[in-house]
Amino acid sequence: MSVKDRFELKLGAATREAFGKALVELGKADSNVVVCDADLSKSTFTHLFAKEFPERFFSCGIAEANMVSIGAGLASSGKIAFVASFSAFVLNKGFEQLRVNVAYSQIPLKVVGTHSGISIGEDGPSQMSVEDLSLACSLAGFTVISPADEVATFELVKLAAYHDGPIFLRAGRVKVPAIYAPGQKFELGKAITLIEGKDITLISTGLMVAECIRAAAILEDEGVSAGVIDIHTIKPIDREAIANAAKNTGCIVVAEEHFTSCGLGVRVAQVVCETNPCVMEFHGMGDYYAESGTPEEVLVHYKMTGKDVAVTARKALARK
Repeated sequence: MSVKDRFELKLGAATREAFGKALVELGKADSNVVVCDADLSKSTFTHLFAKEFPERFFSCGIAEANMVSIGAGLASSGKIAFVASFSAFVLNKGFEQLRVNVAYSQIPLKVVGTHSGISIGEDGPSQMSVEDLSLACSLAGFTVISPADEVATFELVKLAAYHDGPIFLRAGRVKVPAIYAPGQKFELGKAITLIEGKDITLISTGLMVAECIRAAAILEDEGVSAGVIDIHTIKPIDREAIANAAKNTGCIVVAEEHFTSCGLGVRVAQVVCETNPCVMEFHGMGDYYAESGTPEEVLVHYKMTGKDVAVTARKALARK
């Protein structure tokens, strides 16, 4: 079956919305679940939880650092605590508290950053978080998650709730194509191979997973067998999946809606260097910030489409 036949990539919900829905389900099942937000509950979709469980929802105002500390206190007292805001706010403004109050003591706080990457669009570069994965991965003991679609987010949020340790989950503003069918099983730290390939492997996370599938379909029409791997857990990363991809195809492209200098790509490259060195190319944001525009305009302008990933793949194949 062709890639196009296997993946329809119909537009689904935004991962931030799936996060909000997952919180409600968790709240119904467990009275220990509590949620903090920094005056952005409608944008982060934590308002869904607030409506159902107002006594377990805490609006902390525009004070992300304080929110992190409040969440850490709740988590240390036995609550299943989530804190949510835009990635650019919760990580940048709350980083010291995340480092000292959460990471240092390994408090099992669940930190969710929405509106990640450049696909936030019109809100502009001040709120485009293109370094969030790097910041989160630098926090000792943090598990870092970046779901690709609605189903992945829903399931990974539920796994995060009962994970014994601090977690950062990256979510986006825009609606994304549906990749997974309901019922798909996920495991923290275990990548999912969506397409087996012989010539090249496209490795990605978040909304760029769908674009890698589109790139694989384009390459398939050109006679190239391209595999696609969804690295939904950035840290700890699935070393086995990456090492096998490097060994089996000898050619890897990492695509991400993030700075290529400090995101998923460098973590994949570390594994490749330590296991099976091969040709690699990195597709994502260079050493610059994006401009404002609609999400579609921004993603096209900064070459975050399947066609653009296919161009990078051809470049990698030429070096193989």
